[in-house]
Amino acid sequence: MDRFDAMQAFARVVETGSFTKAADTLHMSKTSVTQLVQQLEARLRVRLLNRTTRRVHVTADGAAYYERVIRLLADMDDAETSLSDASALPRGRLRVDVPSPFASTILIPALPAFHARYPEIQLDLGVSDRYVDLIGDNVDCVVRGGEITDQSLVARHLGDLRIGVYAAPAYLARAGVPEHPGEMGGHQIVSFLGARSRKAFAGVLRRGEERIALQGRSALTVDDGNAYLVAGLAGLGILWLPEYMAKAHRASGALVPLFEEWEVNPLPLYLAYPPNRHVSAKLRVFIDWMIELGKAAECARA
Repeated sequence: MDRFDAMQAFARVVETGSFTKAADTLHMSKTSVTQLVQQLEARLRVRLLNRTTRRVHVTADGAAYYERVIRLLADMDDAETSLSDASALPRGRLRVDVPSPFASTILIPALPAFHARYPEIQLDLGVSDRYVDLIGDNVDCVVRGGEITDQSLVARHLGDLRIGVYAAPAYLARAGVPEHPGEMGGHQIVSFLGARSRKAFAGVLRRGEERIALQGRSALTVDDGNAYLVAGLAGLGILWLPEYMAKAHRASGALVPLFEEWEVNPLPLYLAYPPNRHVSAKLRVFIDWMIELGKAAECARA
């Protein structure tokens, strides 16, 4: 039995709650992962996991052992890194999931500069607004707009996205131009559904001491940022967008800004990763680069 492989397999089973998911993330067979954990339990003479037909639960002894194992695995990784050539660039595969508009408008166009700086890092980019199980889906980090409410994640604040209210000329020609947010009740809106909360984003406009929630008749609800933008461009209703998404369409006249003397609370942008996942050199440099990119993407720091 390779003790390192056995500890790594055990840690991943604990994190995913499944031998099958652990095997998938480690690129091993389920049988191999099961055998490694069984051999580890035999060596330690203690039961680390309780198996049922539906779920794997860590025992009290297993939980205590897991805390030591993850620290040991991180120390071993640091030791190997420190012995490597100090001038070597970070390398390896990095799995990242980002919102679709951010990917197409900001991240992907900037990737040539990232790869020029870190040519040995291979990015596997998931482009979606869906909820991602970082451990179960074997994702190193995610970038998301909005507060990170999952206390099990470590979140790095990248910046605050400026938000505006917009509509297509075709919609305004048909429905009229609202002069005050209080008139929104008579207008259609396009709603964006949060991936985790499954609730539509509710914008609040501020002007001095006034506060008015943006309300209207929802013509369409979507859970993808690009689809949300296209719906607004098609004239399906009023929408609120980060400035980086609206900028080009505003310049071309495809979107008209509304209520410009009012302000919408900015949308925080975060990068999140699991707390028990060692922050490798490749992830560390990606986080630093994302902070730079956040500033360049017209993110106004709070």
